[in-house]
Amino acid sequence: MASERKSFKDTGLRLLKKGQKGIVHAIFSRFGIIIMLFAFQAILFLSALIWFQSFMSELFFGGLLLGLFVSIYILNTRSDPSAKITWILLVMALPVFGTLLYVYTEFEVGHRSLRETVGKLIDSTKEKIPQEPEVLEAFSEKEKGAAAIAHYLRRTGCFPVFDKTSVSYFPLGEDFFETLLTELKKARHFIFLEYFIIDEGVMWGKILEILAEKVKEGVDVRVIYDGTNEFTTLPRNYPELLKGLGIKCKVFAPLSPFVSTHYNYRDHRKIMVIDGNTAFTGGINFADRYINRETVHGHWKDTAVMLKGKAVKGFTLMFLQTWNIGEKEPKFDPYLSFPTLPPEDAKGFVIPYGDCPLDGDKVGEMVYMDILNRARDYVHIMSPYLILDGEMETAIRFAAERGVEVKIILPGVPDKLAPYSLAKGHYSALLDSGVEIFEYEPGFIHAKSFVADDVEAVVGTINLDYRSLYHHFECAAYCYETPCISDIEKDFQETLEKCRKVTKKTIWKGWKILRPFSFVLKIIAPLL
Repeated sequence: MASERKSFKDTGLRLLKKGQKGIVHAIFSRFGIIIMLFAFQAILFLSALIWFQSFMSELFFGGLLLGLFVSIYILNTRSDPSAKITWILLVMALPVFGTLLYVYTEFEVGHRSLRETVGKLIDSTKEKIPQEPEVLEAFSEKEKGAAAIAHYLRRTGCFPVFDKTSVSYFPLGEDFFETLLTELKKARHFIFLEYFIIDEGVMWGKILEILAEKVKEGVDVRVIYDGTNEFTTLPRNYPELLKGLGIKCKVFAPLSPFVSTHYNYRDHRKIMVIDGNTAFTGGINFADRYINRETVHGHWKDTAVMLKGKAVKGFTLMFLQTWNIGEKEPKFDPYLSFPTLPPEDAKGFVIPYGDCPLDGDKVGEMVYMDILNRARDYVHIMSPYLILDGEMETAIRFAAERGVEVKIILPGVPDKLAPYSLAKGHYSALLDSGVEIFEYEPGFIHAKSFVADDVEAVVGTINLDYRSLYHHFECAAYCYETPCISDIEKDFQETLEKCRKVTKKTIWKGWKILRPFSFVLKIIAPLL
């Protein structure tokens, strides 16, 4: 394994003449300058706060009135109730600091233009993929409740219901990776990749090798990755390195010298589209831990789906919307008009959909809650994180309280201690309502899936936490009566056999030291 990893890393070196990265390079580079500027801004901000604090005795009553005024204002906003509580506690405890932070956040410093650009793109493309009336009618006849969520998704963006789309489910990153390489080699026209994490290694090395060959064959290859990669996995000049191979590349929200609320909104999507006829999505990024070539957190359990047919257009549009951010003349054709080869025997319905944190619609959360509210027999969930707002926790508990079997599989080995302790903070209330919670003993669960009543499922990028539900660009595939649903449920049951069941007595077993932190962190969870 080590020799194979080195081999493909060397391939990456030959292909790209790899850029430097690491601590020394970070310090003596533009990255280091940016970090120093961040630190300088932080010092100025803290100095101003200290100056204000020196007048606290004189400003005590003024601060109290300020806190009350801002708290009343917050109560009357449309924010999530959990977020309101967090902000009110912060403002009342530290009136000056809390108010300044709240105003800074609400004024959308650094991302107001992004909001306007994305809003215009979404509005201008709402009819790019027309809904076929006969497909919507056939879907509505199946299930009125499911048809209602289709209506909601159509209202929030260009997310039509599709038929004649086959959906293949991959229970592990290794299975996904093998098929992905095969499909990439078939590309003749274009390959679009939009991924949260890209890291050099075996996985990305093999993919990059194929992409470079496809460019030579005249295939249009485009890559988008999130700017957080500049911190940990890729050198800052990586787009230029890819350009040297003929690959077009963009970085979403790259690092800049100024503190901005823009950094709160990350591109967490995982989308690959090949020739407008094949698409992939799910939890799997392009890094070796996703295919268990690295085992930092034990066995890495992740999932994905492959779509072939008409519904692929939905993911093509989502990619092009992101790609065209900042473009003076956004272009969507001819990629949306590429002929698809729909499998005639494909059953069921598929809705590819996305979630944008800038439009005020909590699409990811609404779809999950809708499934919970309509379920009759069971809802089975896999998620790496469980940091719930009041609405989502109520929906999960209510489903269990009305007799629906609700089971949730979460990691047995945490990747980060703060989210792990926050998740455990929700266990007790959920268990009291009859929700069954399991932890994956071999390692870390990174899958994001809902499956209910053997008829509907969601597989995508959307975690059960504030980051995914409020702050990230996300995507998923909603499936109704597609054959893959039985595969998703089968995988859930097989994964369940590798889990330990959580009881009230075992919630904090082995992790009692985290219990006090869960209470404190829950106060600021909406800000994490």
